[in-house]
Amino acid sequence: MPFARPFIRTHARVSRGMTLGVRGIVFDEAGRVLLVRHTYMHGWHFPGGGVERGETAEQAMARELVEEAGVRVEGKPSLLSVHSSHPRFSGDHVLFYRIDRWSACEATSRGEIEAVEWFAPDAPPKGITGGTRRRIEEALGLRDPDPFW
Repeated sequence: MPFARPFIRTHARVSRGMTLGVRGIVFDEAGRVLLVRHTYMHGWHFPGGGVERGETAEQAMARELVEEAGVRVEGKPSLLSVHSSHPRFSGDHVLFYRIDRWSACEATSRGEIEAVEWFAPDAPPKGITGGTRRRIEEALGLRDPDPFW
């Protein structure tokens, strides 16, 4: 599905001008971090996606977690930082949330996610993206937030 990415981005650009996305760092009781691998792009990422018309960023975060990872947010996610994705996709911004209270549910996305796994923050998987690695360090207070994803 990597061939679909340019069409999705073109549609987003034409229909919105500026885009807003959400990503969430979810911790389990052992302190591990939840990451997903998509079928349409390389590497390990946090669950997340675009904010749709008519929904808040928090609603989008909750929806994306259920769809991609089978995680139902309980309570309010904490906004950690805001990032520009301008170097990769002009006009795109990402809100980065921390989710500590959640329960497991069935993931509703079909065909978008190849793998969902938990990793120790100090032992990330091979293929983790640079932005994902930096956000883990930021969430743990090991570095200041970078304005760019």
